[in-house]
Amino acid sequence: MYIGEQLINPTDARLRLSAQLGSKGIVIDSRPNNPVIGEDGLWDGRKVAAQRQWVEGFGLSLDCLALDVGSILLDSLRAPEKAAATAERLRHNIRAAADGGVDTVKYTVAMVGITRTGVVDGRGGMKCSTFQAAEYKAENDARFSYWGTVLPEDETGTKASPVESRGAPETCGQVMASEAGGVSEAEGWRAIEYLVEAILPTAEKAGVKLACHPHDPAYPPGGLNGVHHVLGSLDGLRRFVNLAPGSKSLGFNFCQGTIAEMSRNPTETVLEAIREFGPQNRIFMVHFRNIKGGYLDFREALPDEGSVDMAACVRAYREVGYQGILCPDHVPFSDVDPDRERFFAFALGYTQALLQAA
Repeated sequence: MYIGEQLINPTDARLRLSAQLGSKGIVIDSRPNNPVIGEDGLWDGRKVAAQRQWVEGFGLSLDCLALDVGSILLDSLRAPEKAAATAERLRHNIRAAADGGVDTVKYTVAMVGITRTGVVDGRGGMKCSTFQAAEYKAENDARFSYWGTVLPEDETGTKASPVESRGAPETCGQVMASEAGGVSEAEGWRAIEYLVEAILPTAEKAGVKLACHPHDPAYPPGGLNGVHHVLGSLDGLRRFVNLAPGSKSLGFNFCQGTIAEMSRNPTETVLEAIREFGPQNRIFMVHFRNIKGGYLDFREALPDEGSVDMAACVRAYREVGYQGILCPDHVPFSDVDPDRERFFAFALGYTQALLQAA
């Protein structure tokens, strides 16, 4: 088990910094990942290999690439021909990842982004993204939710508003819940099953692991604007792995923060999930992040100040034999750290200390 970073469009300087901070692995979350895309708009295995070799040149491993599933989930319900074309692209890109020497790809089942409702002050006045179901409004969704790789509005004035990015490639086909037209529980599962059936056989044949990021956050009973988050509970995660109980390729981008958001007892729930899915070898990578609060009412937090006992989580990963990457994710915002590099550095150092202490 080791620390690493998930980066969007990293530069030489950013990879040097990551190596200097002690990272061992890198997850590239760029969507679209332009350096690996050929003239036909598809990933090129030779370009994937070149990106991997570039990362390795800094003494790092390229552990995982982000597979941009676009709007395939909604399209599978309403535009089947478009969904079929996307599925073919995804199958090609999975094979290209394998050809380029990358054995894990991550993807999200978010149709409506990562829903947030505002920003609140945290320690020292840092700005923390929050979700309070009771405060949900469409206009807050537009400003404060994550869409693809577009960050929420942080009220520091240092980043473009998410509203200005609507429809851009970086939003990865995601829309607001009020624009999705409703997705019932049955439809949610039908869309996820469509995606798994479309790409899992290709991944198994290529020896590629598919790391699924669960729905973030868990929605209240009845959903929001008619949209249900079916991977917003441990029961949902159990049903997901049972779609292919014997597969070595179906597992999780195990986001600790997202799992903590499923419960009013976040530490207990995260530990339960680690101890259940770890021995099944379903944890392919970890977003090692914390939250303050729990189900339907939380804010994002630095790892040392949240509600989850992070040291207990590290011990649990060791107990179940997890040997992969721990990545910081969703650190707060600040006008004195506009690129969040110092906050990520703090999170990396804290995580490394926990590993050493354990």
